[in-house]
Amino acid sequence: MTTQQSMSPGDGLLGRAARLGVWALPVWAALLAVSTINEQPNWRTHPGDWSRFVTTPEFLASHLVASILGAAIGALGMVALGAVLARRGHPAFGLWTMVTGVVAAVLSASALGVAAFAQPAIGRNYLAGHTASARLLIKTAANGGWLNATIGISGLLLIASAVVAGVGVARTPSLPRFAGIGFAASMALFAVAQVPDKGPWQAIAGALMAASTVWIAVAGRHDAPTLVAGGGDPVLAASPAGLGHDGPARVR
Repeated sequence: MTTQQSMSPGDGLLGRAARLGVWALPVWAALLAVSTINEQPNWRTHPGDWSRFVTTPEFLASHLVASILGAAIGALGMVALGAVLARRGHPAFGLWTMVTGVVAAVLSASALGVAAFAQPAIGRNYLAGHTASARLLIKTAANGGWLNATIGISGLLLIASAVVAGVGVARTPSLPRFAGIGFAASMALFAVAQVPDKGPWQAIAGALMAASTVWIAVAGRHDAPTLVAGGGDPVLAASPAGLGHDGPARVR
């Protein structure tokens, strides 16, 4: 049977949306880098400084915009990148990029919500002279075991999503291999550097992540055309040499 070029209804729109949506990733990375510029004082050793820090308008704005809104932007970007990978011949990588990326974003946003809304209230309580109750709340509410577990799981899922996506990008000939590696490595560095919560490593990781994802978005701005074979199976369009982006197009 001859192969005919065909696209399912809405496929062109979804393809363009996915390519544009990948640009959410460098925006997310830039927001992550910005959110780590100001170092938060240690609540155990400097509770007064910590309280003054978390009660500033800048602290609330950073968490609402750079962290919580950033997590939503990151989730959209991972969905878009997953769609691009699926359309470039790696549906499994695309699916798991979406799943792990979205779940990680939801878990991290829930933990960041505690920081955005609970920590300023605790800080004001401490500055008002209720130091004993504030210290207890800092320990149990703002740094409780279940909250820390949620943060840890979200961090592991963020690393997993970036590694899956990075491997998928590296294995796609039409996308830059080293950008995929850079994305995976930068997310791992960002999550691991959060444990000491000091130093420039998270900002450096965010900058590397932004550069890697810009490279991916630029390289992916032109979609790989999709063919539908006589049996209805989608395949990549063949180039003039008879090869698509990921190898020979299958003909039935």
